[in-house]
Amino acid sequence: MRAVIYDEFGVRPEVRDVPDPDPTPDGVVVRVEATGLCRSDWHGWRGHDPDVRPPHVPGHEFAGVVAAVGAGVRDWRPGDRVTAPFVCACGRCPACLAGDQQVCERQTQPGFTHWGSFAQFVAVRDADVNLVRLPDELDHPVAAALGCRFATAFRAVVHQGRVAAGEWVAVHGCGGVGLSAVMIAAACGARVVAVDVSPGALALARAAGAEVCLDGSALAGPGEVAAAVREATGGGAHLSVDALGSHPTCVASIEGLRRRGRHVQVGLLPAVQGRPALPMELVVAYELELRGSHGMAAHAYPQLLRLVTAGVLRPGELITRTIGLGEAPAALVAMDRAAPGGMCMIRPGAEGPAVA
Repeated sequence: MRAVIYDEFGVRPEVRDVPDPDPTPDGVVVRVEATGLCRSDWHGWRGHDPDVRPPHVPGHEFAGVVAAVGAGVRDWRPGDRVTAPFVCACGRCPACLAGDQQVCERQTQPGFTHWGSFAQFVAVRDADVNLVRLPDELDHPVAAALGCRFATAFRAVVHQGRVAAGEWVAVHGCGGVGLSAVMIAAACGARVVAVDVSPGALALARAAGAEVCLDGSALAGPGEVAAAVREATGGGAHLSVDALGSHPTCVASIEGLRRRGRHVQVGLLPAVQGRPALPMELVVAYELELRGSHGMAAHAYPQLLRLVTAGVLRPGELITRTIGLGEAPAALVAMDRAAPGGMCMIRPGAEGPAVA
């Protein structure tokens, strides 16, 4: 198969022929129809994820068609249209048995623990636990967005953040996760403040439902960002999401909360970049709540899929660019810089230029 692969961290990937994956006895191989380019893929390429070992094929957010099935798989057949959470659970550990597959103790992650979906085929382990059946009316690029960014934002805002109509929600960072969080919070009846340094990203946030858009580049550090959020919301956000994952956005998210507010950390903060100094004095004095959010288990997808097929949530509006495999290496490397707003989807069936 053709795949995007890198042999060393930080060295430009190439598109070349690599061996096709085989299904494990409990797994399947999916023919990739669409896969998203996500900042987590950039973290893996830069060497920030301890599970990644070059040579490596990135990609963890995908949708496609089952192409091959392991002998022990019960519920899936070739031809089934599917996606999967980026956390593939074992289904047997205590976390899984409690229904918390998104924090499985023996999780695998395509694109991290093994080769991923920037390819014509990708292997998914423990298929009966992890595959999600796609409605016929949902096209593959939109479905691919549900494998990571949109589903991650949905759980962060709805389940972990417990958003309520009429609340103020601040979203720091308006890439794919952030824009998804804006759309989801607005659909839930919340009033949304979006923060980003890109005018294009803020324009997309406004289109997705943000009531207030703050240009972080015009504000001097987390303190000024937090003060602007508190002013815009009349005392601070009820719920704040760091959708980017940086020391400044994490601190600004916490400092911009009102008393008894809730911060949800979604953006990755790799230990290799150091750990941020958090304003714990505010956490104590204001009784703030800090929570993490790590994807969403496959069994939780039906609620999200119903809202998408009903048109209440419209992840397709957040896809701003579609490229072929041949364009993916340059797009991944470009994430060293501030990314343009919206989601970029890769169609492996359309390799595009620059193929080795």
